[in-house]
Amino acid sequence: MSKQELLKKIAENVIQGRVVAEDEGFDEGYEGQPAVTELVEQALADKIDPKEIVLESLTGSMEEVGKKFDSGEYLIPDMLASAECVGAAMDILGPHLAGAGVESKGKFVLATVAGDLHDIGKNIVGIMLKGAGFEVQDLGNDVTTERIVAAVKESGAGYLGLSALLTTTMREMQTVIEALEKEGLREKTRVLIGGAPTSEDFAKDIGADAYCRDAFHAIDLLKEMPRQ
Repeated sequence: MSKQELLKKIAENVIQGRVVAEDEGFDEGYEGQPAVTELVEQALADKIDPKEIVLESLTGSMEEVGKKFDSGEYLIPDMLASAECVGAAMDILGPHLAGAGVESKGKFVLATVAGDLHDIGKNIVGIMLKGAGFEVQDLGNDVTTERIVAAVKESGAGYLGLSALLTTTMREMQTVIEALEKEGLREKTRVLIGGAPTSEDFAKDIGADAYCRDAFHAIDLLKEMPRQ
């Protein structure tokens, strides 16, 4: 298999949501065939530049998944399956990218705010951020303001992503931003928020830097932001 065929095959399997060979894929005829994990390992064995794998196979394929999601062809579970493929690929590629001297785009702390247990959207964002070249520290869900601020302070992260799926917890985002200000961290940290009840108006109201509709929107917004 040529380099371009292999890169195309990795992208195809990301779109199919296939992490390992045993996975079926969204279309028929894939089960038992090499999937993302096997193909990425093969690409590395063939000495293909890990950065090229990320840019040509992972980033491009997730853009295609984003189009399918926007059109209604893919639902959240489908998008999550593809995102898990990117996460598996990045776990394999991470040490090789570091060894190749690929510069990090910045440190990112992610958290679902206190009182909220939902984290599917946040998890997808985290995987996409890793694929885009960010160092990600995911604190999980139901995370206290104190823990979020401490993580930002200790890591020196320039970015903070906050998620909430409940109207009863979304105001916790404002509490976090106010705590960052008290600690003198707000000017050093770009705060991006997301989740079903949030909006662009809400982001402005609480003093966040950006509202993200979904993981793809988050990546697009970060491309336009000066690096922290």
